[in-house]
Amino acid sequence: MKAYILKRYNKEAKLELADVAKPLVKENEVLIEIFAAGLNLLDSKLKKGEFKLLLPYKLPLILGHDLAGVIKEIGKNVRDFKVGDEVYARASDYHIGTFAEYISIDEQDVALKPKNLSMEEAASVPLVGLTAWQALVEKAKLKKGQKVFIQAGSGGVGTIAIQLAKYLGATVATTASAHNFELVKRLGADVMIDYRKDDFETVLKYYDVVLNSQDDKTLFKSLNILKPNTKLISISGPPDVDFAREIGLPWLMRIIIYFLSRKVSRRATKLGIDYSFLFMKASGKQLAEITSLIEQGHIKPVVDKIFTFDETNEALEYIEAGRSKGKVVIKIK
Repeated sequence: MKAYILKRYNKEAKLELADVAKPLVKENEVLIEIFAAGLNLLDSKLKKGEFKLLLPYKLPLILGHDLAGVIKEIGKNVRDFKVGDEVYARASDYHIGTFAEYISIDEQDVALKPKNLSMEEAASVPLVGLTAWQALVEKAKLKKGQKVFIQAGSGGVGTIAIQLAKYLGATVATTASAHNFELVKRLGADVMIDYRKDDFETVLKYYDVVLNSQDDKTLFKSLNILKPNTKLISISGPPDVDFAREIGLPWLMRIIIYFLSRKVSRRATKLGIDYSFLFMKASGKQLAEITSLIEQGHIKPVVDKIFTFDETNEALEYIEAGRSKGKVVIKIK
């Protein structure tokens, strides 16, 4: 099969198109013919080597976390899917590889594709959808009437998180450039702040939850808009000790992460705020919950641009430039 592989970590390196063996199906796995693959900044960061200490992959590596496609073969222990099912998934860490024609992944990572979405739309959802779900539903336990600040509302996570927060009954504030105000308002944002000219710290007060996706400066500012006994959840770092323990990092890395997160953790504790780092996990069960919301019309993915399989490197360059609204997708079949 054809696949794009990463041979070495490098900021400027391009993925190489190669012929590789079609994956073998293990007893709990399904073989999926990939029709479309979603791109994420995580793919770019892995390519550059930014996560090589946290996620020590062996090279060469097929990149890509999100997919939509059709099941072509099932392992002997698979019970919930059959050949011919249209599915989508976020492949779990150490089992990624969606920039390819086929992938074999555990059935627990897979969900039936929403019937009202195209393959390209479906492929845009898994990683950002699961990130929003695990932040707002699992960690924050966001409730009706609460106020949540979702940064970068026109981005991949932001466009889904705004819609999910509105479904949960929250008041939503977000940052975006002025020309994206119409988009985030349509998605459900109640308060819109132009990050190019306004400081959210002076506008927002007494919030219940912040979903941080920006830099350390923004992270510390976010503490100042929260009430006591509330939650600051970051998907951009710094990682915390609970995360290090959860993924089984060695003691030296745990110590390093402790010092990386100490400043924000101490500040949060002093203010009575719960700070946590979220590195989302694959989950077909949660993705099935998101499928239900999509089919009911509560969530609609925002796809900025679709590239061909031959344009995979150009697609990565496009998201690295920060120009995309919503998600970027590769059409493979």
